[in-house]
Amino acid sequence: MGMRLFVGNLGFSLGDGDLREAFAEAGGVERAEIVRDRLDGRSRGFGFVEMATEDEGTIALKLLNGRELAGRPIRVEVATSQRRPFERAGFEARR
Repeated sequence: MGMRLFVGNLGFSLGDGDLREAFAEAGGVERAEIVRDRLDGRSRGFGFVEMATEDEGTIALKLLNGRELAGRPIRVEVATSQRRPFERAGFEARR
């Protein structure tokens, strides 16, 4: 099983591909996604990266935390699970 990482302080001009490319240096990237505003589609300045293995996630964490990406030092941490309120109430998420 892989590792999911939170990536903060992202430049607003970055896209999902830029994030994937930066983290590919540390290993296999399963998914890279920048969180966007629902109304206007603009970046919210953070995102998530799923690395293929836990070891690759650890490498990415050490290698990229504090590194400059698009002129800003990014913050990388292990993502914590945060379920939506309706999931806590027993409803399943629609996807």
